[in-house]
Amino acid sequence: MSSAKIIRFGAHPPAPEDGRPGNVLSGDPATTTHNYFCDSTGQFFSGIWESTPGKWSCEYTESEFVYLISGRVQLVDAESHAETFGPGSAFVIPAGFKGSWEILETAKKYYAIFQAR
Repeated sequence: MSSAKIIRFGAHPPAPEDGRPGNVLSGDPATTTHNYFCDSTGQFFSGIWESTPGKWSCEYTESEFVYLISGRVQLVDAESHAETFGPGSAFVIPAGFKGSWEILETAKKYYAIFQAR
């Protein structure tokens, strides 16, 4: 029987996945994702994500824990309530959140996402 192994972020990073958010509202944001872990069900995954400045609309079906390593971001919900976060901020975006992400300064975050079925 093989045992589960601890995943250390930063050591032997997975291949980066470059992309662009859908539903861009302003700017030309480019993203890079290093997904370090995905469980056997595909419902939980975590890693490091980066983005250049820009703004896009989003609708969350998953719940995401975020720890912002660097940069500044602003999330605005459907009722126009804005929250701005900088380095060292930790927050959760719950499933059902609708609004927008805006990267004010190139940002890097740790993420842990759970997607219920």
